[in-house]
Amino acid sequence: MRTATLAARPATAALQRATSVIPIVFVQVADPVGGGFVQNLAHPGGNITGFTNHEYAMVGKWLELRKEIAPSIRRIAVIQNPDDPSSAGYLREVETAAPSFGVRLNPAGVRDAAQIVSVIEGFAREADGGLIVLSDLTTNAHRDLIIALAARHGLPAVHLFLYFVTAGGLISYGAT
Repeated sequence: MRTATLAARPATAALQRATSVIPIVFVQVADPVGGGFVQNLAHPGGNITGFTNHEYAMVGKWLELRKEIAPSIRRIAVIQNPDDPSSAGYLREVETAAPSFGVRLNPAGVRDAAQIVSVIEGFAREADGGLIVLSDLTTNAHRDLIIALAARHGLPAVHLFLYFVTAGGLISYGAT
């Protein structure tokens, strides 16, 4: 199992190391297959099963929504924490889907508020931009900042969770 995956899901990883016979049910584990917790979602195998609220295929819907709300957008910054293991899966999917939507991607790794400001301010210098904001501890902690910067620069943003919209974000598609 990858070290980054273990760091992101410490409880499930610790339980996995502790036993191979006691049943374990996880919740909200991003990419449980890629993380090595289950063989596949339909037939997990072993003693671990659970629920995930991350489905990488949602990326296509994010790009579709972006096209519907802002058809002139040609560039998308994907705001994400590169230390979050689910980011890599989402980035692979968005890179695969982007050409069919006619957009150029800018993966924008952020780890703190200063990087968020720098990335969004820099991205906003060119026209025809929009954002996809992946959810993790960093982007969640700084959601008000991300929402304010997107609004200030007229960058339509698609978020994974409804609580970004409740806080003033434009649109979300995913788990509530």
